Amino acid sequence: MRSGKPPPYVFAVFGLSGLSALLLLFLGQPPPVSKHTPPPPRFPRLPRLQESHFLRRACGALARGQKTLVWGNSLRTSLGRAASCQDYVTGSHYVTRVVSAEAAAFPLAYVFTLHKELGTFERLFRAVYAPHNIYCIHVDEKVPSKYKQEVEKILECFPNAFLVSKAEPVVYAGISRLQADLNCMQDLLRYPGWKYVLNMCGQDFPLKTNKEIVQHLKKFKGKNITPGILPPPPITSRTRFVYKEHIGKQASYMQRTGTPKPPPPHNLTIYFGSAYIALTRPFVEFLFNDSRAIDLLQWSKDTYSPDEHFWVTLNRIPGVPGAMPNATWEGNLRAVKWSDAERTHGGCHGRYVRSICVYGTGDLPWLLQSKNLFANKFELKTYPPTVECLELKLRERVLNESEIPVESSWYF
Repeated sequence: MRSGKPPPYVFAVFGLSGLSALLLLFLGQPPPVSKHTPPPPRFPRLPRLQESHFLRRACGALARGQKTLVWGNSLRTSLGRAASCQDYVTGSHYVTRVVSAEAAAFPLAYVFTLHKELGTFERLFRAVYAPHNIYCIHVDEKVPSKYKQEVEKILECFPNAFLVSKAEPVVYAGISRLQADLNCMQDLLRYPGWKYVLNMCGQDFPLKTNKEIVQHLKKFKGKNITPGILPPPPITSRTRFVYKEHIGKQASYMQRTGTPKPPPPHNLTIYFGSAYIALTRPFVEFLFNDSRAIDLLQWSKDTYSPDEHFWVTLNRIPGVPGAMPNATWEGNLRAVKWSDAERTHGGCHGRYVRSICVYGTGDLPWLLQSKNLFANKFELKTYPPTVECLELKLRERVLNESEIPVESSWYF
């Protein structure tokens, strides 16, 4: 690497190693197109910016597992630069009209829980946004006010998106995390029409288009999707002992006590499963009106990670709206690379955080082949091409699916 001040044309090299992006100075033009470069997408109806065109070529190479040079953060939004909401929405390339009749007839509700990674959330929101859906955003009560103001600034531009009416100071694995979802779901019940609600965190990203998500959910014919099983032995202590949330200036965490928990109410069998689910509207109404759901929530307030037993336990009760008493891990809601499952997923090419892979560019082939609706977890600042290549691929499919004329601002 040369000494002195680097020139403005700095590229980032992203390969298949688990290291962060290696920044190099690259003088000259982008590499020539490989003879294996795929044909251009089916929708080249408008000219593209040179930067996004180069990103498209680079993403194609990364998707094939090759190393390549790629721009960092090419698909920028206009947040902070736009003079009005119209400027922001247009300049940030949001899809502002319903592009699928099937999706329009099956509106969805979303819950987002945020505490950091504003840039990653903005890309996530842009990727899942559709004008016929409804979005509730929960911002951790503990975050700096500037962060919340930036989220509010985004949401002001969308009539179908809003901040939750009651925010919680969220503690990882505490009842506050579950309560944040429930607060949003209660707010969403004020809006008629939606068929399913899906909960997400700010470091998720969709792998499927809105139409593809709808088609997947319709296969379940009104059943809730709450992946899970009976708790394995290492998990049972989560509900056998009392836990307390600790919120401090330096850290917030769950603290186990020696006090045993009483049995669960209504003689319920406790299951263990994913915190991320897809629930029907009748089931969400049941959560706030049935004594079994209300009492289980109260009982769960001093357990560890109650969001990993609350949904799945209630959905295993026969007769509950949309119940799946015999379900296991089916559903294909989340693609996650766990650190203890490398034999099945081939390893993490980014880095592990709390045993979950933060995806690097080397994970793109695996992600693009996934049958799941969403994946976790992403960091735009750390691995920008991982997010941008997925977003670019997703937008191409959205525009190819469009049943109406595509507007020029929808192109990257």
